[in-house]
Amino acid sequence: MNNIITIIKKELARFFGDRRLVFTTIIMPGLLIYLMYSLMGEGMMKQMTTPKDYVSKIYAYNMPAEMKDLFAPVKAEWTTWDGNASDKDRVLKEIADGEMDLLVCFPDNFLETVQTYQNSDGSAPQVELYYSSEKSNSLTAYNQINAMLDAWEEQMTNKFDVNRAEGRFGDYDQASETGMIGKLLSGLLPMLIMTFIFSGCSGVAPESIAGEKERGTIATLLVTPVKRSALALGKVISLSIIALMAGVSSFIGTILSLPKMMGDEVDINIVSYDMSDYLLLFAVIISTVFVIVSIISIISANSKSVKEATTMMAPFMIAIMLVSILPMLGVDVGGKAAYAIPLFNSVKTMSGIFGFSTNLPMAIMTIGVNVVATCVLVVVLTKMFDSENVMFGK
Repeated sequence: MNNIITIIKKELARFFGDRRLVFTTIIMPGLLIYLMYSLMGEGMMKQMTTPKDYVSKIYAYNMPAEMKDLFAPVKAEWTTWDGNASDKDRVLKEIADGEMDLLVCFPDNFLETVQTYQNSDGSAPQVELYYSSEKSNSLTAYNQINAMLDAWEEQMTNKFDVNRAEGRFGDYDQASETGMIGKLLSGLLPMLIMTFIFSGCSGVAPESIAGEKERGTIATLLVTPVKRSALALGKVISLSIIALMAGVSSFIGTILSLPKMMGDEVDINIVSYDMSDYLLLFAVIISTVFVIVSIISIISANSKSVKEATTMMAPFMIAIMLVSILPMLGVDVGGKAAYAIPLFNSVKTMSGIFGFSTNLPMAIMTIGVNVVATCVLVVVLTKMFDSENVMFGK
């Protein structure tokens, strides 16, 4: 046990003794993720949405006076256009350039034609809406006016309503806002967490093993009286601590940036998880870190340099990404049997926790399977440390 602690202290001292390494591995990922996601979210929201106090600029051609009341809820400045053909190109160019948002054209005698129209009479009178879908303000104005015209059209031939008012049993939509946000987070966060864990592990494990092989310092460790099993376990535990800290930094950065990334429409604060959920999530993450660090350590031990180890990790990274994205796609593969597969079980369990559908027995099974997998991988790493062919390339 003392030898394992000695190895852990050595690895942690080597890591924390390099301030630049600490900054780039632990502090910088969370900081960059927060800044990137926040700026990206704000930029996307500005491009896709219209400010609530924005007043649309709309041209109206031949609009009946009675229709003004229909469009009263829309915040807009209406400008009458006489439909002069020589002026058409100017009006359309203003819409394309974003100077105006919409042109609404009504046919002659619109209301009279609508009231007397029968389906057998041929083509129905048409209202034309000219807009620019690349301009968010123009698209918003189009959607508002189009929705009001559709609603008004339905009222003209209304025979019955669907969900027009409060139902006799309450709200029609039985989904809670908490449940909907939980579903969103259950697809997004497992992928992000697995990505952060892998990034943290891949940033420190190759340097600790493949790096020492490349520099030739691994030989000094191997000739000491420390058992190879203690050396392997000490490496795995110390690297897991560093990788976990890097993952936590990235996770905090993501959580802080989520409100800005999702926009003001989504209230993340209404999502409330129990302390048991956090403890279970923490246990799953720790067991996952151990598995990933063990696998990367084996890859590093089988590599002659950090560059080679990084290259060999690429297929493993792709596999983790594919597994992590399944909850976001709504794909449930394997059922309960999937909880017996390391890492895949972690994704399923984390998705259940974030989606308020935790299966406690399966979560415990996930942790147990990951612990057993780690023990097996540590034994494999120990055998690799015992092999001169592997450690010295003989």
